[in-house]
Amino acid sequence: MTKPTAVILGVGPGLGLSMAHRFGQAGHDVALVSRSDTRHAGYLAGLSEAGITAEAFTGDVYTDLGSTLDAVTERFGRIDVVYYGPAALGPDSLPKPILETGPADVRQAMNVLYPAVEVVEATLPGMLERGTGGFLFAGGLSVVRPMPAMGSLAVAGAALHHYAKTLHEGLAGTGVYAGSLVIGGLVERGDIYQMMTAQQGKNGDAGNHTLNPDEIADVAWKLYSDRESAEAVFDVLG
Repeated sequence: MTKPTAVILGVGPGLGLSMAHRFGQAGHDVALVSRSDTRHAGYLAGLSEAGITAEAFTGDVYTDLGSTLDAVTERFGRIDVVYYGPAALGPDSLPKPILETGPADVRQAMNVLYPAVEVVEATLPGMLERGTGGFLFAGGLSVVRPMPAMGSLAVAGAALHHYAKTLHEGLAGTGVYAGSLVIGGLVERGDIYQMMTAQQGKNGDAGNHTLNPDEIADVAWKLYSDRESAEAVFDVLG
């Protein structure tokens, strides 16, 4: 019997990799997708040591998502779960605050939404046919709490968050799940966390504002398994 496949879009050393391990431990083959292959060998070695079958693909969700999903399907035969966590900005980039945000900024930020819709369009028919599968979308705390400093990213993130929750309602009774992970804190081992901790004198002390990605991945698995709640909020920012 074909094992289910989990696709990790925007894999990094923090939450993306933890999601790969969690779904792999639950019996899924894993497809890792990121824009650069420079860290793929390390990711795959760790997954292999854990007994997880995985393969890495180089692709940008904003430019060649369709061909990347085709490559994953050709390799594994099917796509059962998609974790959508590509970065909207680089770890050292900051958005304009909301009072300085114009239409062009919002239009650019909204690009984070369209690949999410594209991946659903491409993979949902197969999930519905099998009567199982799901989507997990990651976003920052500004999607549920007004954070003026996040500017256009808050607007676009809120749109993605609401898309996920609306999709959850629309999929009721189909056996397919959709949900949202709301991340309010620095994810340990992630790129932003590493940058912040490497420059604590400049960026301040992370203190108690960190989140364990393995714990988030455990909650994500429970959301997917229970198929009841449309979101989980992780807030250590106060």
